[in-house]
Amino acid sequence: MIKIGDRIPSVKLKHMTAEGIKDITTDEIFKGKKVVLFALPGAFTPTCSAKHLPGFVQKASEIKGKGVDTIACLSVNDAFVMNAWGKDQKVEDKVLMLADGNGDFTRAIELEMDGSGYGLGKRSRRYAMVVQDGVVKTLNVENPGAFEVSSAEAILKTL
Repeated sequence: MIKIGDRIPSVKLKHMTAEGIKDITTDEIFKGKKVVLFALPGAFTPTCSAKHLPGFVQKASEIKGKGVDTIACLSVNDAFVMNAWGKDQKVEDKVLMLADGNGDFTRAIELEMDGSGYGLGKRSRRYAMVVQDGVVKTLNVENPGAFEVSSAEAILKTL
């Protein structure tokens, strides 16, 4: 599993733009920037929609006020779903909604979980990290079913 001090692997993700779905590399996201990346098991799922994403939307200006260039939300969902969820949650430009549709990034950092028993297939574990110029500075990984260390409030305390 990725750990503090490790470099973010070079992987292509997808995101929705005004021109449609576009590739975005982890190098584009992290190089020369301070980024808060949080990931969750799935768009439109209960804890993710009621607490995790809304917390980062509500605290976006406070987080960015601590020198963060980008707040990014990642899920093993497609870009259409991530875009629809962002609209539903009124994310606007506060959080970059990233689709790891095939789970490539999630597998590369070894934070994949098997939600097959719930009909979810392979998904991301719930976590949040602070990354400075591509290097992990903070990594808060939740225990299965928990929502304690990866919230916007928990990340704010580390900034």
